[in-house]
Amino acid sequence: MKRVCLFCSSNIGADTVFRETAKELGKVLADNNIDLVYGGANVGLMKVVATEMLRHGRKVTGIITEFLAKKHLTQPDITELITVQTMHQRKAKMTELADGFIVLPGGYGTLEELFEILTGGQLSFHNKPVAIINVNGYYDFLQKQLERMISEKMLLEPHAGIANFVKTPQQAIEILKEFEYPVIEKWIDDIIEDNK
Repeated sequence: MKRVCLFCSSNIGADTVFRETAKELGKVLADNNIDLVYGGANVGLMKVVATEMLRHGRKVTGIITEFLAKKHLTQPDITELITVQTMHQRKAKMTELADGFIVLPGGYGTLEELFEILTGGQLSFHNKPVAIINVNGYYDFLQKQLERMISEKMLLEPHAGIANFVKTPQQAIEILKEFEYPVIEKWIDDIIEDNK
């Protein structure tokens, strides 16, 4: 595990625990000699993690769209900044460069990035591990939603195992280093025709 991609909020959040956990994550990644790939922004939890990584001498690669760069949202002192045209290109580049993924609390963008990665794992487009840090119960309802999806047979149980929920940055690193992708032979149940 040489380089981790981070998905998280461009906001700081209402509770100081979000900022504290983001700062802790930056230190834990650095202590484990892991570099960072992220959205390149100088705001929110994204900035907190990137700043902490740089403070500890690690390489930080930002991927940002030209649109956001023009709004002066780029982190000025990161190791490498890659500018792309579209959000799709941004996500594709982050996925390409990363060995695994860590998710902190976030909004629409964070969830969209997370579910694209989970779907890619489900369809065997990649086998990179995903750790979701459930800070202060932030993702409790997401865990419940996955359970509901399984119980309603909208999601196969092995696929739910791709989303690894943890409580701390250290647990996230352990998951990324130790996780073995489940052997998934199919991604949908056998189709049952109702009109037989």
